[in-house]
Amino acid sequence: MDSWVRFNSQSQGKERIIRAAQYACTLLGYTLHKGGAGAELRRTVSQLEAHMSLTRKLLRLGNSVEAVEAAKRAIHLSDSILRLCLTVSHLNRAMYFACDNVLWAGKTGLISKLDQHKWSQRSFKYYLFALILNLTRDVYELHLLVEREARHRAAKSPPSHDPGPALMAPDLSSPSSPAAAASAALPYLSTWLHGQLHLLAAVLYNNPPLLLDLVKNSCDIFIPLDRLAIYPTGTGFVGACGLASSLLSILTIVHPWLKLKP
Repeated sequence: MDSWVRFNSQSQGKERIIRAAQYACTLLGYTLHKGGAGAELRRTVSQLEAHMSLTRKLLRLGNSVEAVEAAKRAIHLSDSILRLCLTVSHLNRAMYFACDNVLWAGKTGLISKLDQHKWSQRSFKYYLFALILNLTRDVYELHLLVEREARHRAAKSPPSHDPGPALMAPDLSSPSSPAAAASAALPYLSTWLHGQLHLLAAVLYNNPPLLLDLVKNSCDIFIPLDRLAIYPTGTGFVGACGLASSLLSILTIVHPWLKLKP
């Protein structure tokens, strides 16, 4: 099993490069369509995109095994929320790859009379659920890091006996109009919001793997949302998101320290 996982990991870089080229073709096809390019050129780009998609399906044969092995490792994590998110996410990825393998067999003619639309929709449902869980994991880790950074800053800063008017919460107990109460609370709310955004930016800046994973999953989630017609965004936006996430994936392969662990 371990030898198969090692062998399979060697094809991931090639699959990511082909994925980037596929979504670049998607974006190019949309641009050509909007620009009024000739039908022959648009058909050539569309055929190239289809060939790349089929090649990617071939390279992903056996990825279900790797996803199941990842789920078996994740189930031993000490953090219960990470254990749940990662284990179920990997299992959904395994099902997504299994459906993708069946779809590949149907496209190549190995399985005749396969309802390709049904299997494609089924695979995208598993893909969407896996991405939702990945984003949940990213937000959870971000929440933990923000809380840790806030405690660290609070411990470093000595308590102030006079916080000053800019940081003091307004006294809303006195009778006043709602508009006056809202005006009094705005400076305090603005200061608090600015501090939270600064804290969030600092945490993401100091944790590139989490930032890249969050951006990558945010881009990827629009693909199944569009394919399942839950939130249609159009081929141009899907192509741009797929290209961006593919380039980020390639970056994590070239520089493994940028890959979020576990």
